[in-house]
Amino acid sequence: MPYMADDKKQQLEQQLWKIADTLRGKMDADDFRDYILGFIFYKYLSEKMEAYANDILKPDHITYDAVEKHKNKTALLDAVKEEALDKLGYFLKPSELFSELARRGNAEGKSKFILDDLSKVLTAIEQSTMGSESEEDFGNLFEDLDLTSSKLGKTETDKNELIVKVLSHLEAIDFDLQNTESDVLGDAYEYLIGKFASGAGKKAGEFYTPQQVSSVLARLVTVGKTKLKSVYDPTCGSGSLLLRVAKEVKEVAAFYGQESNPTTYNLCRMNMIMHDVHYKKFDIKNEDTLERPQHFDQRFEAIVANPPFSAEWSASPLFMSDDRYAPYGRLAPKGTADFAFVQHMIHQLADTGTMACVLPHGVLFRGGAEGHIREYLIKDKNQLDAVIGLPANIFYGTSIPTCILVLKKKREHSGDVLFIDASRHFEKVKTQNVLRAADIDKIITAYKERTNEDKYSHVAPLSEIAENDYNLNIPRYVDTFEEEEAVDLKAVSKELKQLEKEIQTTDAAIAAYCKELGIDTPF
Repeated sequence: MPYMADDKKQQLEQQLWKIADTLRGKMDADDFRDYILGFIFYKYLSEKMEAYANDILKPDHITYDAVEKHKNKTALLDAVKEEALDKLGYFLKPSELFSELARRGNAEGKSKFILDDLSKVLTAIEQSTMGSESEEDFGNLFEDLDLTSSKLGKTETDKNELIVKVLSHLEAIDFDLQNTESDVLGDAYEYLIGKFASGAGKKAGEFYTPQQVSSVLARLVTVGKTKLKSVYDPTCGSGSLLLRVAKEVKEVAAFYGQESNPTTYNLCRMNMIMHDVHYKKFDIKNEDTLERPQHFDQRFEAIVANPPFSAEWSASPLFMSDDRYAPYGRLAPKGTADFAFVQHMIHQLADTGTMACVLPHGVLFRGGAEGHIREYLIKDKNQLDAVIGLPANIFYGTSIPTCILVLKKKREHSGDVLFIDASRHFEKVKTQNVLRAADIDKIITAYKERTNEDKYSHVAPLSEIAENDYNLNIPRYVDTFEEEEAVDLKAVSKELKQLEKEIQTTDAAIAAYCKELGIDTPF
């Protein structure tokens, strides 16, 4: 069965990426990403809506597409709407379904004008939730889908033609939503997000978390657990890390996240819904996490994050009275917020929880305020559990080496910190370094077993870290030095004699050519 799902997923990925190609020449990756992902989402909502409505209408022996012509049309639509808003969180009329618009756009084999209708439908989806519980989860979801944009074409007809083309391509794809066991569509959606991210140049230290890194983080925070009450990501991006954690356990009761970029925030909510996470089970907020945390009083069982590397933040003196930062007596520098994120996450962590986050290597050894915070975390709070060095060049768009910090409020191994050097265990795929399944398993086993392994892992007593002035640079703890092979001096001497002979022969040949040409030799 898993093979079938994989096969189907691959097919779906290929089909969706082909459709993305339709738009590729017209605009840059970031722009067409919003259209493609937005339309896939609209089709998903439509199919979900139609299947649910058909289910409700079964006792009345009618299907949803026949409601518009039914004598009790209004009563039936009202009944479906009430149920759908509670169960799905949104509502679409039969005339607003994706299939209906795709059909209208392609009527009689010609492109018919549907842009205005499409715009109205996308607004109607958002408006259908007004005043209901799901309003926040669906509000402004489609704001990045600008159907009036000149990027789609110069004239209205050109824009319409392109959109109709994309819709009819998508219409031909079977999303197979009745197969509830499979997450094929959600995974294909996630694949597309990754594809777009890898092609886009990233600014402000924001990098899409590669699937293998997500997997390491997710497995670290779920060691020994089959269920989680909550998982939280303070810089959740498209939500891939949160969803990855859900794959490692049987159940996650609630997902929490915060994302400052409005476009990515919209994408995250879509991604949640596409992975069949019920709107009541996730709470994603669009705000700056450090400046305006939205879940301040809550505590989470698992926290995962890939914060923007060495981002800027205000480092305002006002934060010295903020519960997240006050105990440390110092704030993370204005130009490198890495530790500000770590402090924020530790604050949000439940006593029984685990957090794992990816950071640039600099957090391990930089001095000044960062050195002070690092020492406080280890010496006074004793919350650092493990430091894991990852291979360089593992993130799209940057080659900087990164590490994972694992922290807990209540540690089983309170007398030491585990160091793992996984930086040499990877496979090179084109220009990218990739962690293989065996490399990931090795990290997790080393974390669970906490043993010393030559050139790979070292359990460092707190006294050893204190001796190193709380510098966590991994080579101080894991010796990866390789002895070079001894040089055979006799063989080298023989080689040099041979080269000398060859040089003399070559010089003689050059001198002969120079004589023939009647010019001086160059030596």
